[in-house]
Parts: sequence; C-alpha cells; structure tokens
Amino acid sequence: MSATLPLPTTPTTPATHTTRPTPAQPAAIDVRQAHVPADKLQIVLWLLALACLLRLLWMVSHNEAFQWPVVLHWLSAPSILRGLGVTLGLTAVSMVLGSLLGLLLAMARLSRSALFKSIAGLYIWFFRSTPLLVQLIFLYNMATLFPEISIGLPFGPTLVSWKTNDLITPLTAAIVGLTLNEAAYMAEIIRGGLLAVDPRQLETAQAFGASRWCALRRILIPQAMRSIVPPTGNQLISMLKATSLVSVIAMGDLLHSVQMVYNQTFEVIPLLIVAVCWYLMLTSVLNWVQSAIERHYGKSESDQAAPPVAAASSTTEGAP
Repeated sequence: MSATLPLPTTPTTPATHTTRPTPAQPAAIDVRQAHVPADKLQIVLWLLALACLLRLLWMVSHNEAFQWPVVLHWLSAPSILRGLGVTLGLTAVSMVLGSLLGLLLAMARLSRSALFKSIAGLYIWFFRSTPLLVQLIFLYNMATLFPEISIGLPFGPTLVSWKTNDLITPLTAAIVGLTLNEAAYMAEIIRGGLLAVDPRQLETAQAFGASRWCALRRILIPQAMRSIVPPTGNQLISMLKATSLVSVIAMGDLLHSVQMVYNQTFEVIPLLIVAVCWYLMLTSVLNWVQSAIERHYGKSESDQAAPPVAAASSTTEGAP
C-alpha cells in the first residue's frame, strides 16, 4: 500500500507597490542674506578710505608750507595764463601735425614698397628709441652741428640757404621736436587701427575698380577710427604733459612761466602747485572728452551688432 506525499507549494503573497523614500528637502535659504558679510566689509572699506581721504585733505589744507593764498593769487595771473596758452597751442599744433605725418608713415609701413617700409620703419625706430628731452636739446642746438641749412641738388649747386640760428628758435624747435616725436607714436597707433579692419574689404574694393588710396580713404580709415580714437586720446593727454619738457629750451610754456616766477619770488612749492592744478584741470577735461568719444563709438558698435541678433531671433521664432 503506497502513500502519496503532498508536493510542497510556494506560498503566494499579494503584490505590493514599493515606493522609494523621498529625500528630505533642504531648508529654504534666503539668497538676499548671502552677500550681507561682503556688503558690510565693503562699507567698512569705504568708510576707512573716506576717513583717510579726509585726513589727507585736512593735513594739506592746514599746512602753512603750501601757502594756499599764494597759490590762489598766481593761479589766474596774466603771466601764468600766457604760459597756459602756449602749452595749449603747442599741444594742438603738434598733435595735428604729428597725426598727419603719422598717417603718412603708417601708410608707408603698410605699402608694398620695400623702400617706403624701410624709411618709415627707420624713422619710427629712431624717434621711439630716444628720449623726447634729448631730441629737443639736439634740435635746439642744431646750429653747433650745421651752421647753415640749405636746399639744393645733391652734390650740386645750392639753391637757397638760411642761418640755422634764424630758423631754429625756441618756438620752432618745440613744434618740430614734439611733432616728429608724436608722429612716430601716431604711426603705430594708426597702423594698428588699419590692421584691425578685415583686409578682404580692401581686396573687394580694389576688385570693384577702386584705387588703393580711395579704398583706404573711404573704407578702411573710417572703420579703423573705432580702434584709433581711444589710444589717440591717451596720446593727446601724454602730449599735453610732454609740452612741459620745452621749458629746458627757454620756451615760455606753463612750466617755464611758473619757473620764471619762483626764480624771482623763491616761492617754489606754491608755484609748482599752480602748475599741477592747471595740468589736472586740463587732463580732466581731456579725459571727459575721450570717454564721451569712446561711448559714442561703443554705441555705434552696439547699434550695428543689434540687427543681426534681432533677425536671428525672428527667424528662430518663425521656424516650425
């Protein structure tokens, strides 16, 4: 008699839906409080800087050695104002002539002629490698090297000649020296601005029949002005301050006028402060003009860059 054993059965459990435990949410952080320590530090630094500035102003204003009444007396004296006019005239004339000569030198550096490139490169190398003060002194003492300046044919007869002392006066030496030195720096500024323009525009203009000079004058130079104007403003400010060097050749600029006064009154510090005040006022005005011009050209660039972005966004919105 056989017995049948029951087969083991697998217990079935009802299916249950398991869920992952949700991570705990971080506590909300007020972003406005994140910069509070940095802001407090900035306020402390500003207060400290303001306290130092006020302390400096107090020391300068109450120091009798500065002789502020003497400064106010000579600030608008006729002799000082005449020297100021000479400084402004030298700056304007030398900057205009130096820019024109620098433009010619820049075009010579960019020309295809090896002769023009070499002459312009040698000129720029010489005037940028020697101090302006040395150039002015050499030019003022040119009569010791060449008693006469003549024009004539090479190894031929002399057409016309002048005595060097009659030509090289303090005024002509100052204008010629500042102009020649400024031209070397302006040549590199203008050349850098021209190189910043896409050269394919010049090739395109020449392909349409325009001459190289016409393409430079009508296409390249107007576009290069965006890169030329800012460094030219800096160079103008440097030129204004460089005119003080002409005092060593007895040119009656602002610094020379101040020196003439304190050589008689022995009030050296107050008269030097007068010169510093005028230079600060003039350079501040030039800085403001330069910033206005840079904002103008920056606005022009942003206006030119805006239409392509608008066109691209409108095309994207209209795409399916």
